[in-house]
Amino acid sequence: MKIEIITPEKKIYEGDIRSLKVPGKKGAFQVLKDHAAIVSTLIQGKVTVTDMRGIESDFEIEGGVVEVRKNTIILLAESVS
Repeated sequence: MKIEIITPEKKIYEGDIRSLKVPGKKGAFQVLKDHAAIVSTLIQGKVTVTDMRGIESDFEIEGGVVEVRKNTIILLAESVS
């Protein structure tokens, strides 16, 4: 899967990944290969990206939106710390 994590200021992360965990407004969820298409609002919390080598990277977001479609993920975050 391919992912882009973007804030209004800059692109935070881009690359090929195995999985993504996000804090959805109605509960946290994980995105794996061939996930159904979805658009979800996100709340403040931790986003975990697992790359193709199995290395996890964590990002604290203030909220935002994630779109998953055809193994492409775009995560628009209000801010990332």
